[in-house]
Amino acid sequence: MSTTHRRSKEVLAQLVAQDIHDGAYVNLGIGMPTLVANHIPLGREVILHSENGILGMGPAPSADEEDFDLINAGKQPVTLLKGGAYFHHTDSFAMMRGGHLDICVLGAFQVSATGDLANWHTGAPGAIPAVGGAMDLAIGAKQTWVMMDLLTKAGESKVVSHCTYPLTGMACVKRIYTDLATLSCSPQGLKIISLIEGLTHAELETLIGLPIAAASPPSN
Repeated sequence: MSTTHRRSKEVLAQLVAQDIHDGAYVNLGIGMPTLVANHIPLGREVILHSENGILGMGPAPSADEEDFDLINAGKQPVTLLKGGAYFHHTDSFAMMRGGHLDICVLGAFQVSATGDLANWHTGAPGAIPAVGGAMDLAIGAKQTWVMMDLLTKAGESKVVSHCTYPLTGMACVKRIYTDLATLSCSPQGLKIISLIEGLTHAELETLIGLPIAAASPPSN
């Protein structure tokens, strides 16, 4: 089994960005998902939202152009594109809960084969819960995508048959983008979208410990 071609965080962000359709309203969660803003394809209009009350974010600012009065929900400096706006977070949550977001991209501790999401608390004693707007996003967005490493530092799969951590949402995740593979979730279970070079279907099933349906052949 070779994992030498693991996708870097930047490559993963690029893959996610390429799959976002033109005209989409998208929320990028705290952490790794924020990198997606730097890889939106040139000429594609994607309206980025942050739950603290921003619509129309651009890529991350350069070190000499940071404005710490303009930050995302993770307190990182952001840029605002022409036509962008900022507003009260209650209005922002109304957008999230009202079904006005096409896609949200979130990190996760665990995702089940059928799309259950656990990303706010591991249940470990002393751990600080960090739910933020994740529950509202996971249920309110038309599609929820997860972006994460496939394995924990201990080598255990974060994609599981059933989540053992407290749930953020049930059957909400449609796609999982990881450093080793991209998968889709459905009531029928997992399906491969793509694999890194050198990793086979059988090896991926061994890593995850679950059956995974093969990718559909390209249509003529």
